[in-house]
Order: sequence, then structure tokens, then C-alpha cells
Amino acid sequence: MWPSGACREADVALGLKKLPWFTRRSPCLLPSALLFNEVKYVATVADLQNLEDSLKGHRDLVFAYVQAVGTAEHRALMEAAFVYDSLKFALTTEVTVLRSIRSGEPDVPSSKLFFCHCKLATDLDRPCRRTLMGQPLTTLNIHRFLKLMAEPLVAEATEDPEKVSTTHLHLGLPLIFILAHEETLEADKGTAEFVAWQLLGKAGVLLLSRSSISLDVLPRCNVALKTPEEGAPVKYLVLKDVDEIIALVENGKQSEPTQEREEEEEEEEEEEEEDGENYEQEIQDDEVVESVIRDRKRELPLEHIQTLTEDSFAPALAKTNSTAVLFYASWEAVSLVVMQSYAEVAARLQGTPEIMLAKVNCWDWPDLCAQQNVTQFPTIKMYVEAGRGLAYSGLWGVEEMLRFIELSRTSCPVKLTTAEEVEDYLRIKTSVSVLGLFDSSMSEAREAFVGAGRVLSGYVTTGIYDEEDVDILSHKYKAPLPALLLARPEARTVIQLSKFSVQDVVEVIRHALLETFPEITVGNLPEYFQLEKPLLLLFSDGALGESQEGEMRRLATEERREEFVPCWINLKNTPAGRGILKAYFGSSLPPLPLLLWINLHSGGQVFAFPPDQSVSEANVLAWIEKLKSGQEVPSTVLSGDEWKPRLPAYDFLSMMEPSLPEFTIYSRGSVGSYQKEEEEGPPRGKASPGTAREDPTEDSVVSELEKDQPTGGDLRGTAPRLSAREKQAKRHAEL
Repeated sequence: MWPSGACREADVALGLKKLPWFTRRSPCLLPSALLFNEVKYVATVADLQNLEDSLKGHRDLVFAYVQAVGTAEHRALMEAAFVYDSLKFALTTEVTVLRSIRSGEPDVPSSKLFFCHCKLATDLDRPCRRTLMGQPLTTLNIHRFLKLMAEPLVAEATEDPEKVSTTHLHLGLPLIFILAHEETLEADKGTAEFVAWQLLGKAGVLLLSRSSISLDVLPRCNVALKTPEEGAPVKYLVLKDVDEIIALVENGKQSEPTQEREEEEEEEEEEEEEDGENYEQEIQDDEVVESVIRDRKRELPLEHIQTLTEDSFAPALAKTNSTAVLFYASWEAVSLVVMQSYAEVAARLQGTPEIMLAKVNCWDWPDLCAQQNVTQFPTIKMYVEAGRGLAYSGLWGVEEMLRFIELSRTSCPVKLTTAEEVEDYLRIKTSVSVLGLFDSSMSEAREAFVGAGRVLSGYVTTGIYDEEDVDILSHKYKAPLPALLLARPEARTVIQLSKFSVQDVVEVIRHALLETFPEITVGNLPEYFQLEKPLLLLFSDGALGESQEGEMRRLATEERREEFVPCWINLKNTPAGRGILKAYFGSSLPPLPLLLWINLHSGGQVFAFPPDQSVSEANVLAWIEKLKSGQEVPSTVLSGDEWKPRLPAYDFLSMMEPSLPEFTIYSRGSVGSYQKEEEEGPPRGKASPGTAREDPTEDSVVSELEKDQPTGGDLRGTAPRLSAREKQAKRHAEL
């Protein structure tokens, strides 16, 4: 979202100063100037009529009434406008405009969306035919509705209806087949078109020749119905007029006596349930988007982050030994939130030599992101040597990202050549270090360790020593070769290698990095959960007492940790733990501290340690034996359902139209050259169907970033361009 200062600059740059206040300030509400340019605000009935007249014979119009700007319905419309380039979008908040095209609306009407079929209209004296979207104004429903509007009004089927599949069926809508005879073909086409207009967005209508269906179908049948349920047979019906066809779809009523009413009611209920599920998906409380909107006026210090393009990417990486790159999408909420943390990381690393932080907007440079194997947003990669990118997979916190960037700067494993270097390496107190000891005959184990060091780069510092005197160090550290020496700030651990594949060494190191009695947090829970062992988890409302911690650590012997994971959770540091207790015990929580045995991977049973007993090694071990033998009753049993995301993510790629224009930043000069190219041949960004897409040229992209704000031309890329001036402070508007 744009801060107010950037909005005022946008008003001047885009020539919007003389427009009404709403339209002038719309860039503050939208992720880019593109949406402002695409979505027209309609203030009066005359404005709507003029807009429709200008589009007749050229483009269709998507027109929406929303109660207020900034609502979820308004955002849904803007997201659709960002995707559907072939349609014109307009909106209004004026009730009078809505009532001019739909009478009977209350004083406070709900949001409405209409598809105005202006492309087919030829009469300038009549308004475009309009189709109302019957579902709530949500992103998914709009996409579904526009997909239906893009389908042919009436299609002709040439095969058995059982084999016909269309977009309508995929979207859960029925198909109506008008059975046509050769002698009445033109009349049947007229009937099909009339029915199709009445059922537009509710069902698909196809014209089917009688010769294409089975001979078993009665000759008097004139309509066939195919429902979206998998395996459901096609029903052949005898209907008297078009009103019965429409009632069949809208109300589930028909005159065919052989059709059971109960089946119709079930179908209707299933469709309502599907609509309800889709609506629930749309109205979920998106906390990430909320945070973006809440912080839209917050200025981000982006001056320490370099913006890269397709042409500047490789040269920028060649300038420094260590480059962190954030690949993001400017319209995506999570990307905008991560950008805030990334900006703080850049501020913390300011002045650090030989390290650069950069960002790439994958919405502007999709080919570059594809070349770097970026398949999701946001993604951070660290480039340290020969263009090899290390992908970050941790939390999006400042400290976590900062640690990854700093550790990635060291090319692992570090080659150590003297005993003094080994001692200095093991004295590092800021992180865990792993030292591999190998003699000259252990090439297989050595190569596996080198590969593991590269895999773990950015998360663990690894070093290797394979000199002739390695036996001396092996004897000194009591580490039989081949061995790993794990050096923590508080202790050192020796691990002898027995398997020599990269994956085996990685697993050994990761397992060794786990603490013997860890404090469970949101960040490290997955590491211990994937061990698939029961958790002996102590809930505490603060730091553990010395005696409690001592007893729990005595339980955490190496042998016992093969059976279960002793751990604890500080509810002050991790408030999510209270939600876990509520899920186990409801509103009446037992007193703290509370020791639980949680067997998530086998039965989902949760046992609570008796509150009248003290937490001691002997008491806990006796209690564990009793619950293993079935003498204890579980406090609760967790559901065996899979842990999946609460709701699926949007597949934005499937929402996009097959042909999209290039998102190239044009200046007045480049627009002129574009017009010249149009006279000589096909333009670069709008190749004809079947032609290969051409990448933006250096003149039209990179050089324009270095020029002043252009005063004309295409508005795509305006938001990045406005903030690309060298002396202008980088703000959230750049996104």
C-alpha cells in the first residue's frame, strides 16, 4: 500500500489531480497504478451509459457496486482486474447507479457484480445486456463467474452427452442439451440461445442433434440434463416450454414423472454446500493481508536494498562475493510482510563489507525468477560462489534471516590445515561448529562430508581436516576416524561415522544438533515432531526451577531419548502453548507446571502426570511404565485427521488468461518506437497467437529505470518507476 506522500506524487505524475477525490486517491488503496488505470469509477448513470457506449463492439465490461472502498469485496474486484486484461472493469459506490440497472434494491444494498455484454452490442441507443453474478463478491466467485462468461453462449455437441465435458461441469454446474431435429434446426437454435441467456452463469447450454444420441432414447424427449456428479447418468426429459427448462435448473423442478424428487433435493443441497464452502474460503480472516493494510503508511528503509532486473542480475552478483536476493511478488501479501523484515536485515548489515542485499520483483521479471528456479513467493537465495544459490527455508524473522545470511558467507566446509587452525575453529562461540576428521584413505567418507557441508551451508558451519597428522588430533579428541566433532559453546560431542552417503551424513549432523532437553518453540517444534517419538512435555508459566530442570535432564539420557523426547515449553515465551492446553483440556486448565505424555504419531493419546506427585526421575519413570502397560487413562485422544492447511491457497496461474501483455516500463520515446514497430510489423509485447514471446529489450527496460519519470505512455510498472529516482527515499510505495 502507498503512503500518502507517494499518493500525492502519483496524482501529479499520472495527471490525476483534476479528477474526483476518490479516483485520485485510488492508488493509495491498490498495489499498483495499473489497477487505477484499469478500473474506472462510475459516479452517475450517465457515466455508466457513456462507458458502455465506448465499449460496444470492442470489449465487455465488468461492473460492480460495492458498499465502500477498502472492503473485502472491493479488494476482490481489484484482484480480478489485475488478472483479466481483456475485460474493462468499473465500479461504483452510488446506490442510484445500482438502482438504475436493478430496481427494488434496499437502502443499503449488498455488493453486486454485473457482466455487461458490450462486445456483442451494436445498438447505441440500448444499454448492453447484463448478467448478474448470483454469488457473494469474492475472488474465487468472480474468477468462476468470468470463466463462465468467457464460454460460448451455445455450443454444438457432436457426440454422446455422456462423453461431453465442459467448463460448466468442472465448476459444478449442469449441462442442458436441446435435442434438435434437422427440419427444425433454426428454431431449435433460437430456443437454445434464449435458454442460454436466461441460464447464463447457472448452466451450460448445448445444441445436440438427435442423430448423436442412443436409439434407446424416446423420440418425444426434447431436453437432456447432465449433472456434474461423477458417474451420474444423463437424464432425457420431455418438457413443454422453455420456462420448464429454466425451472429445472433454477428450482430443480421438472415435469418428467420418472425423476425422483428426492434426488433433486439432494443435488440442490450438495450445490448449496459447495457454494457455502467456496464462500467460507473467501471470507476467512487473512491476518497477513490485514497487517499489510494496517502498515500501508509505514515507510520502509529500502535504500540499502538494490533492485535487480533481468539485465542487471548477473553483473550485480559478479561485483560481490556474497549477495542475498529476495524474490517476491509485488501483489502478494506475504511478500510485502517479508519485505519489512528484509529491510530491517539490510539496515542491520549496513556497512558490512563484501555483502549486498537485493530484490527481484517476479511479477515484472518472471523469466529471471524461472531461471533461478524460484517456484514460490517469497524466496530468499544467497549467492556465494560461482552463481550457486542457497535457498533459505527458515522462519521469516529478522534474527533467523540474519543468521542465515551471515553463515552463508562462509564457504563450507572450511579447509583447515594446522592444529592451531582447528583449535581456533572449535573456539567459535557464536554458533555450533562441526569438524570432520579424515585420513587420506577415507575418500568416500570425506566426499560425503563435503557434500553434507554444502547442503547445510547457511545453517551450520562445517570444517574439514585431512592432513597427515590427523591421527594426532583423533587421539587428542578421542575421536576414532572417520569422525565428526560437534562443538557447542558449552560442550563438544564426538560422532563416529558409519554410513558414507551425503544424506546419511546430513541426517547424522541434524540429529546431533538437537538439544538433549530442548525448550519447544514455534520455530523448533517441527524438528522434534519429525522424530515421530512421544513428547514428554513440561508446560511451565515461566523459567523452570533448578530442581525441576535437574530432574528432567536426568530423564534425558541418550538411551531414553531413543524412546521419547524430554522437552519443555515456556508459556511466556511461546503463548501458543496455552492454545495447545485449551485444545487438550478445554476451558478448565489444570494448574502449572504440568507434565504431559503426548503420543501424536501412535493413537494420539495425551496423558497428564498426576498433580499430587512431585516431578522426579523415579516418579516419572514409574508413571511412564504404567501408561505403557495400559494402567493409565488418557486425558484426551487427538483426532487422527491429517494436519493440512486450513484452506487451500489460490492458484493464481490458472486464473490468468492465456495471453498477457509484457509488463514493460515504457517511456514516451519507447512508445514512439512501439508505434513505429506496429507500422512495420507485430509489436514486441503483443505477439500474434503462435508466435514466441520476446523478452523486454534493454532500451525499453533497464535504461528507463535510469531516466526521470516519463510523462506519458503505458502505466504498467509506474509504481516501481515512481520510486526508482536515485534521490527519492525508498518507501512501501515501491511495492
